[in-house]
Amino acid sequence: MNNYIKDFIKLSLQEDVGDGDHTSLSCIPENQIGKAQLLVKQEGILAGVAIAKQIYQEFDTELKIEVFIQDGTPVKIGDVAFIVTGSELSILQTERLVLNFMQRMSGIATQTNLYAKKLEGLKTKVLDTRKTTPGMRVFEKMAVKLGGGENHRMGLYDMVMIKDNHIDFAGGIRQAIERTKEYLKKNNKDLKIEVEARSFDEIKEIMEVGGIQRIMIDNFSVEDTKKAVQLINGKYETESSGGITLETLRDYAECGVDYISVGALTHQIMSLDLSLKAIN
Repeated sequence: MNNYIKDFIKLSLQEDVGDGDHTSLSCIPENQIGKAQLLVKQEGILAGVAIAKQIYQEFDTELKIEVFIQDGTPVKIGDVAFIVTGSELSILQTERLVLNFMQRMSGIATQTNLYAKKLEGLKTKVLDTRKTTPGMRVFEKMAVKLGGGENHRMGLYDMVMIKDNHIDFAGGIRQAIERTKEYLKKNNKDLKIEVEARSFDEIKEIMEVGGIQRIMIDNFSVEDTKKAVQLINGKYETESSGGITLETLRDYAECGVDYISVGALTHQIMSLDLSLKAIN
């Protein structure tokens, strides 16, 4: 994963800088040294400081960053997260990329924190999904953790999640689960299996087949979710999903589910307002 982050940062710098930041190169003397501060302009949860440090290190090892506020910390308007010192050309050429990462990651962490606070005092954890920006998943899921949420699977490779289309294409729940268990055994894969249920009958069938770890209670009402949790009775982990909002989150959690997955943590967010300002 570290190599992925490093390569992605390189690609992002190449995308932005191209054959040179001609505005900065034409305005700023080559050897001029300066400072800039990361200024918070909106309340929220800070995220992306660690990535900013990697961007600076990748672009110019002579850049020095003094961090005052760590990732995952609540921030308010006027806070200074860090000061970066070094080549003014380097600071200017990395400015947009640092802000792009930090604003989006901080927006995700801030939104996730709202959901996590709604679950205080309950066992239920809020999960992200695969509804992420292509290429940015590792960073967005990092931000979810910093905001107090938990990560679902990273991709298609680290967990088996049998959803409605898998079930329909396989010819039914039993066929999908049994083929999955055979596949994992044959390929020596030790992966958790989650199965989506669209009705009480499907929950019963999943439990009859067994050999799985989690049942997703998908698009159930609050009342039916409570009944589903009672039916499963702790034999498997439970996850609620499907159109659950910040307003309805706690109602679903109080049904006793272990997890609630919310796509909006990463795909319906507003970036946090941050800026990088030159200082004397």
